[in-house]
Amino acid sequence: MKKFFNTTGPCDPLKHYMIDPLSRLSEVQELIDNELYFVLRAPRQSGKTTTLQALAKKLTQEGQYSALRFSCETGQAYGSDIKNVEQTLLESIKFASKNDLPPQLQCPDFTELPEVSRIKAALTLWASESKRPIVLIFDEIDALVDDSLLSILHQLRDGFSYRPKNFPQSIILCGLRDVRDYKVSSAQADALGTASPFNIKSDSITLNCFTKSEISALYLQHSAATGQQFEASALVKAWELTEGQPWLVNALANEVVGKMKVPVSEDITVAHIEEAAQRLIVARATHLDSLVAKLNEERVRKVIAPVLAGSSELGSSNYDDDLLYVRDLGLIAPTDPVRVA
Repeated sequence: MKKFFNTTGPCDPLKHYMIDPLSRLSEVQELIDNELYFVLRAPRQSGKTTTLQALAKKLTQEGQYSALRFSCETGQAYGSDIKNVEQTLLESIKFASKNDLPPQLQCPDFTELPEVSRIKAALTLWASESKRPIVLIFDEIDALVDDSLLSILHQLRDGFSYRPKNFPQSIILCGLRDVRDYKVSSAQADALGTASPFNIKSDSITLNCFTKSEISALYLQHSAATGQQFEASALVKAWELTEGQPWLVNALANEVVGKMKVPVSEDITVAHIEEAAQRLIVARATHLDSLVAKLNEERVRKVIAPVLAGSSELGSSNYDDDLLYVRDLGLIAPTDPVRVA
């Protein structure tokens, strides 16, 4: 099958040009081995799901853990309806388990569970029966809101002390934001009396963008497969325009190769990369439109407006929740000084 630059959904090494996703998670193994719970965060279209799927597959294949990644996104439709959110999460775990784990490691039947705290009960059951310690990855955790989100986080915290024999050895919460910012979504945030309903987390890891060398390595996979070369200046321009944001890196190349269809007999130049960038802007690609929509949020406007006005009043982002939030969304650059990404 002819490979291509992927801009929709997780990457598949058999179908897509891609960088080794595990190279972006060098510190994770130690956290898992130490039975820790932690947060992995990155803006949308940064390769989170691709990376998490590869991590779960690697951990399971190595034989020490039963590792599973599942999505919480289906629970979003139920809002604060805790019972239905719990049910859809259990169904998501079961579906992912059936598709991604060998039969002997799949989760047990969850039908006989109590009416309340069903996530805690299900994970306790699975961990107690599992042949291996469980590593469970909650992808899109911040799709959940309000009481439902708080309930899930509290249940995970309640089970933490019983790991790994009667609760997952390690849990990874993955989303756009750090867990300390989840309280913003909750109508009961002030009642918590704490900065976070998940204060057992040991770390918060940011999934970094591609480096210059990784962009070159990705694009040169196409060169190796087709013979079509990227001029060195084109690679530099791709870095300047994207700063390694994974979706943009792939979208630029896909625009040039897949849509502009520059003949393989021609080298890809700076002019091709610049034209591709303008085409993406004019097309109002979904990912770019979703970022624009965020500008309507008051806490985003409080940060972006001064940046656009050239204000020097913004300080370090390390202690400003609004700045950190906007950075987590991918709207400002990952390092100081504060500037548009």
